[in-house]
Amino acid sequence: MAKDDQAAVETEGGGGGNKKLFIIIGAAVAVAVILGAVVFMMAGKGDKKEKGKDEAKVEGKAETKAEGHGGEGGGKEGAATSNTYPLEPFIVNIYDGQELRYLKVKVELEMVGTGVKAEIDSRLAAIRDSILVLLSAKTLQDIQDVQGKNQLKEEILGAINKNIPPGKIAKVYFTDFVVQ
Repeated sequence: MAKDDQAAVETEGGGGGNKKLFIIIGAAVAVAVILGAVVFMMAGKGDKKEKGKDEAKVEGKAETKAEGHGGEGGGKEGAATSNTYPLEPFIVNIYDGQELRYLKVKVELEMVGTGVKAEIDSRLAAIRDSILVLLSAKTLQDIQDVQGKNQLKEEILGAINKNIPPGKIAKVYFTDFVVQ
């Protein structure tokens, strides 16, 4: 009888081990399927983003070509090209009347003509210094409304024109303006 009990225990124990093995394998397969689905979905989204960027580039090139060939009269309308030059962000402390705050500004410069980028690159340290000194002299009250921001743009343009010949930069754009 002891042999029969031992055989029954081995059979039951062996069956329980098989059940555990099947559960573990099933869970591993389920995890693999879920991870595969996530990777597939992420890869699909990346393709759509890349296609969108490629289509935007093609459209941008088509618009540029159309603008360049628009004046067939032979005038120099298309001769003056303009593009932007992004500067690294500026972060300075400003005073708001009660405490110090910080101002983070991203600036892009609209260049006119050719060779301006090289001039900006050669005088970049002086340009950034002029802008930093100008920004750090401001208070929150100076820059909190639209009129103050427009005045600041004009002052930045003036500071840049002291470092490179005037007329090379048409406009100053703020692409990020944060006060904390």
